Amino acid sequence: MKIGIVCYPTFGGSGVVATELGKALAKEDHQVHFITYSQPTRLDFFNQNLFYHEVTIRNYPLFDYAPYELALASKMVDVVKHEKLDLLHVHYAIPHASAAYMAKQILKSEGINIPVITTLHGTDITLVGKDASYEPVVTFSINASDSVTSVSEDLKKDTYEHFDITKEIEVIPNFIDLERFKKQKKEHFKKAICPDGEMLLVHTSNFRKVKHVDDVVRVFHNLRKEIPAKLLLVGDGPERTNIEALCRELGDCEDIRFLGKLEAVEEVLSVADLFLMPSEKESFGLAALEAMACEVPVISTNAGGIPELNIQGKTGFLSEVGDIEDMTKNALHILDKKNLPTFKHNALERAKEFDITNILPLYEDLYFRTLTKNRELQES
Repeated sequence: MKIGIVCYPTFGGSGVVATELGKALAKEDHQVHFITYSQPTRLDFFNQNLFYHEVTIRNYPLFDYAPYELALASKMVDVVKHEKLDLLHVHYAIPHASAAYMAKQILKSEGINIPVITTLHGTDITLVGKDASYEPVVTFSINASDSVTSVSEDLKKDTYEHFDITKEIEVIPNFIDLERFKKQKKEHFKKAICPDGEMLLVHTSNFRKVKHVDDVVRVFHNLRKEIPAKLLLVGDGPERTNIEALCRELGDCEDIRFLGKLEAVEEVLSVADLFLMPSEKESFGLAALEAMACEVPVISTNAGGIPELNIQGKTGFLSEVGDIEDMTKNALHILDKKNLPTFKHNALERAKEFDITNILPLYEDLYFRTLTKNRELQES
């Protein structure tokens, strides 16, 4: 198949999943064309079946804001026509699904029928999509898609609850490449950070309020009263200044390191003993899955789609949002040396269920079904 993938090219979950999916499809001899405004961060290797098409955005004095959606739709039309794509798979509803609908109508006027698959990832529904200024377009674009997927049952439920969706939504969960995300031998790194055998905790996120990074620091503050520990914070974002101030206020700065945005996060996870995810909302919890693949158990909230991944008492523990005391208690239980090996083993076994080799066939099957249905509609 010749597949067009439209995504955000950033470190965010939707862009990561879209890029890794495209790379996996290319390895299976599908031709994959990425259409976005810059090179996706994870599109980091050469393959004869991978192509990148940059959306050019020109600034004109007439516009206060460049009309990216129009430029994107035009680029989709161009790539579909000249590369003879079989389908478009757009990740994140805003503005990709609406731009794809516009492109589809333009192509239809020229006798080209291209099916569109939309994958919902989270904040495109739970945050941005609920905004009254976007909701009608989001609803229409989802319903106008030929097929729709979401990354968790919780996100599917949220979508039906907050939008007037008539389209069937299939759940295809996020996935992990176990060839990349696996425990590596980095003992020298662990020794440098934890010279006296301290337990190492890790959190990765975009440091937005919804991630509750302050709760990570507070759990760590309570934890180190009981056991020697260190904390690594991976990522960056609007809350970083506040988190740095909180570290100073609690007197924990010496044992906390801010590592910023890291591409090779698996190297950090390889030496971690525990992963903290106290988010207010997660559509799936991709960062937790990456940790589990590196044999790191998870302390998380029970919000959104996280309970579909993190199994209570087996791969980690789930707490109510903001329940610092419960998270601390659960963390101490996992980090007990007689418990930790079992939790680490269970985390990896759970991650194996989401190996890309298990999830990729679900997407391929969806592509074939969508193409067949589109062909039947044209022939009827």
